[in-house]
Amino acid sequence: MIDLHYWTTPNGHKITLFLEEAGLPYRVRPVNIGEGEQFDPEFLKISPNNRIPAIVDDAPQDGGAPVSVFESGAILLYLAEKTGRFIAPGLRGRVETLEWLFWQMGGLGPMAGQNHHFNKYAAEKIPYAIERYVRETTRLYGVLDRRLDGRAFVAGEDYTIADMAIYPWIVPHRDQGQDLEAFPNLKRWFEAVAARPATVRAYEVAASVNTAPSVSDARSRAILFGGARG
Repeated sequence: MIDLHYWTTPNGHKITLFLEEAGLPYRVRPVNIGEGEQFDPEFLKISPNNRIPAIVDDAPQDGGAPVSVFESGAILLYLAEKTGRFIAPGLRGRVETLEWLFWQMGGLGPMAGQNHHFNKYAAEKIPYAIERYVRETTRLYGVLDRRLDGRAFVAGEDYTIADMAIYPWIVPHRDQGQDLEAFPNLKRWFEAVAARPATVRAYEVAASVNTAPSVSDARSRAILFGGARG
């Protein structure tokens, strides 16, 4: 059994996508980031950066004590190696899968996250910041669109952890100032991933946990954007 410490954010969705695809048994342990539960000392033992998601696997491959993993990219790689699934085959397939996983972790996620922050959440609207992050998000969408030209999925014909990492960050494309009609290859891929039964189930899990925005009032804004705690 895997305990998934989770909230309904793009990074949280990555892990439910994998778990639903692989059919691994798991329990959701909600961590309400708008209420500050990410600063709970017990959670910090497994996620010292006070971020979701994190997992605890009580049946690791080595048969030893439970293994905890934080950082969504590390979790996806851990689960892929545990199951032997969702990394494209061969040396080159593995390299391409990991390249695009890290592209999301180092590029699309941080840039789209800043896009969300300055467009939706920042108390002061700063035109330079908004323009900068919308433009960079557009550039990254273009990179992904070109990559998907002639490919079913990001690493080729196989659905992988790279697709799982990227998809939840494309779901809020309208909030990011993006029109998928401008990116036909990306749009075709996005619709294909959205239609997967495991994707539907993963987002049903999200709806069962939370449907409210994480930033809903001054208190949650202070918790999420007020700096370090504890």
